Amino acid sequence: MLAGINLLICILLVLIGASSSFGQTFVVCNCIGFSIWAAFKLLRLVSRDRSPLLLNALIGVPGGFVVGSKIAAVLGMPDLISLALHDPSHQGRLLLGSLAIAILATGFIIFYWRAEAYRADLHSERRRAAEALQSETQARLALLQAQIEPHFLFNTLANVQSVIESDPRTAKSILDHLNQYLRVSLGRTRRASSTLADEMSLISALLAIAAIRLAERLRYVIDVPEDLQLAQLPPLLLQPLVENALKHGIEPAVSGGEIRVAARLVEGALHLSVTDTGVGLNASSPEGVGLANVRGRLESLYGEAASLAIHVHEPRGVLAEITMPLRML
Repeated sequence: MLAGINLLICILLVLIGASSSFGQTFVVCNCIGFSIWAAFKLLRLVSRDRSPLLLNALIGVPGGFVVGSKIAAVLGMPDLISLALHDPSHQGRLLLGSLAIAILATGFIIFYWRAEAYRADLHSERRRAAEALQSETQARLALLQAQIEPHFLFNTLANVQSVIESDPRTAKSILDHLNQYLRVSLGRTRRASSTLADEMSLISALLAIAAIRLAERLRYVIDVPEDLQLAQLPPLLLQPLVENALKHGIEPAVSGGEIRVAARLVEGALHLSVTDTGVGLNASSPEGVGLANVRGRLESLYGEAASLAIHVHEPRGVLAEITMPLRML
């Protein structure tokens, strides 16, 4: 950038008639320009960036101008200061014009440095904010997992205990599904993201255990196309919706109902849905921690490109829909 500014100053001096030799003027401009830049760097280094920019300019511009002129003279170019002192009437215009342009160029560079410093500070602040948000999201995820899994594990182990003597086959089936659930769940905690296939494997184990417990009161369908199996998915995004469907939809319903978990590609976006035919929405009940956590994570990860919507499902039940960008593994 500095070389470009020096070239512009050289062209300007030639155009205004302050110099007739482009080559000599270009060498002089570079000597002076880089000397002023070096003077600024030296002043910032000595003061450890504590001295005001105006003070640096008052010292650096004339100092760099004099040093640059002498360096140009050593290289065989005209010494502007010596010429001006010996013949001020003819050379004063070149000296004053060069000094004025050097001051303007220095002002531009100072403005550029300040803008760059501001951009660097803004970038650092945004990075710190993003890291803080990521840490908060991870903490919320850990809290949500801590809320979901003990409840699920205690209920499951209680079911095993209740049938282990009277129905060993059912107890074994529950333990098999629990083993599948824990294997997927523990593997998921070590990764920042999961796949739709892994999440569906976990949900399948969860619903299989619930189906054993609720018997004919629960039916479920998992419908995920093969080409979406490797779609990336943040962990614990669908499980809270399935847990809600079980706890607030199917279990309170006397006749039970069906839960359907589906994934579709809609206009280039991943569309996930959890539908239950349970008791339906209760207008007086506030949104739980799980749904609020899902909304917050979608917003922090995808912004306005993702959303969670809860609808009434006809003839009864609830439909929870997630729309998010499709990212394949």
